[in-house]
Amino acid sequence: MFANVLKFILGFLLAIGILAGGSFVAALYVMNRASIPPAKPTFANDNPSVKGEAPKSAVAEGKATSKSKANVASNSTPTPSASPKTVESPKPLPPGAYPARVTWSQGLVLRSEPQMDAERLGGVGFRQKIIVLEQSQDKIWQKIRLEGTNQEGWVKAGNTKPVDKNDSQSPQPAEEQ
Repeated sequence: MFANVLKFILGFLLAIGILAGGSFVAALYVMNRASIPPAKPTFANDNPSVKGEAPKSAVAEGKATSKSKANVASNSTPTPSASPKTVESPKPLPPGAYPARVTWSQGLVLRSEPQMDAERLGGVGFRQKIIVLEQSQDKIWQKIRLEGTNQEGWVKAGNTKPVDKNDSQSPQPAEEQ
């Protein structure tokens, strides 16, 4: 009889131990899976993609909701500023300024200062002719003037390509970096 009671107690303790251990392992698994940070999304203006290669972001892979796709589409494409064709007297060019053309296919955001959080002044369309006036000391930003106007602002460097004086209005497709 004593042996039967001992078997019962040992079986009961063994069952409790197995349940506690299994619960502990399951809790660790759930906590570890919940603590993994999601993959960082890559946006088109963060790192220019190679020609013909799409960005590897969740939006590009179609994993975003239709609402976020609409928001990304409306926020990522700057609208070109309306620029009059004839201006009375554009400002003179500083030394070292050169004509260029926008090579980023989505256009560029024109900002008031060389900072990402600076006020947006408008946009510059793809293949639009501009004049690069200067470059920031850290070489990340370029101060530009829209050709034929006095509107100036800052854009991210590396998204423009110098052109010669005889550049036509319908250039060859731009090479991406």
